[in-house]
This record gives sequence, C-alpha cells and structure tokens, in this order.
Amino acid sequence: MSIKKTTILILIILLIDQVSKLYIKTHFQIHESLEVFSWFKIYFVENDGMAWGTTLSDIIPFVSDRTGKLCLTSFRILAIFGIGFWLINSIKKQISNTLVLALVFIFSGALGNIIDSVFYGVFFNDSFSQVATFMPKDGGYDKLLFGNVVDMLYFPLWQDNLPEWVPLIGGRNFIFFEPVFNIADVAIALGFGILLFFNNKAFPR
Repeated sequence: MSIKKTTILILIILLIDQVSKLYIKTHFQIHESLEVFSWFKIYFVENDGMAWGTTLSDIIPFVSDRTGKLCLTSFRILAIFGIGFWLINSIKKQISNTLVLALVFIFSGALGNIIDSVFYGVFFNDSFSQVATFMPKDGGYDKLLFGNVVDMLYFPLWQDNLPEWVPLIGGRNFIFFEPVFNIADVAIALGFGILLFFNNKAFPR
C-alpha cells in the first residue's frame, strides 16, 4: 500500500467518525437515546477518560481528575506520533500490507478520539439538558486538551437478572454488551483484531 492510498483511507475513516460525532453532539442531549433495533440503540454519552470511562485518578488515587485528563490527552498525542512513525516506516520498507492496514485502522481511530479530547471542549458548549451548539458565543464547556470523547453506539444484546448462584454478580441485572463506543473505537478494535488473528501475515519476518 502506498502513502497516498493509506492517506485516503485514513481520511475516509476520520470523516465517518467525525461526521457521526458532530451529528450526535448537535442533535442529542447527553443520555438521550434512539432505538434502531431492540438490540441496537443510538445512545449519546461522553467519555472523559479511558476505556469504559476509567480515569487515571481511578488507578492512581492521588492524581486529580484534571491532571489525569491532561496526562491522558498528552499521552494520546505522543502515542499517535509513534503510531504514525511506525505506519510510515512500514509503508516505506514494504514490510506487509496486513500490518499497514492494521496500523491505518489504529491510527485513524486514535486520531479521531484525540480530536475530541483536544478540541471539543472549545468547539462545543455542554450537552446537559440542551443540545450543544458548535462554536457558541459564550465559549465551550472546557479548555483546549480537556474535551470529552463522544460515544453513541450501544448494543444491549441481552439483558436479564442473573441467577443467585452466579458468583459475585448473582441476582443482579446484567446487560450484554453494555459499553457505549464510537466509530473510532471500532477502527482501533479492527486494527488490533487484524494484528491478533493475522499475526503471521502482519509480521512475516
């Protein structure tokens, strides 16, 4: 794969991701949902941390939420430069099209979520009890680097009360699959899936 082809693919993934997020942000209030099927909903939530809403302060208690958010966003920016260097190097050395494709998905997804984290706090006001406005006159809901990632894809495939005999969570209401995610997350998962299941093709040497 050439740099031109990979650039086009990255831009397509980014466009789909950002258009979907912009639409949700400017048409839904936070926690508003739209049922598409019984097992699939458009459900607007915002994530200010890592996977499943985990924050750095959950892992390191003495770190404040603001400091943790800044560290996380900064780490994401550094990581995207590393992934980008790996991608360009793989293309130039023609290591493997499978590896390049995987890195394209991971890079695109990571960059899509970084755009949210870096700019959305400045570009939008908050979505609580209102639909957010793009570039509001009174300013955004936070500063640069402190934006929240927009999630909207929700697949509650199965929901029921678990039997009492199930260890730890018996008797509780259980939802599978509960996490809410976005197109960027799908791209990252696809990239890692390719590396996992096609490892020999991705790393032939």
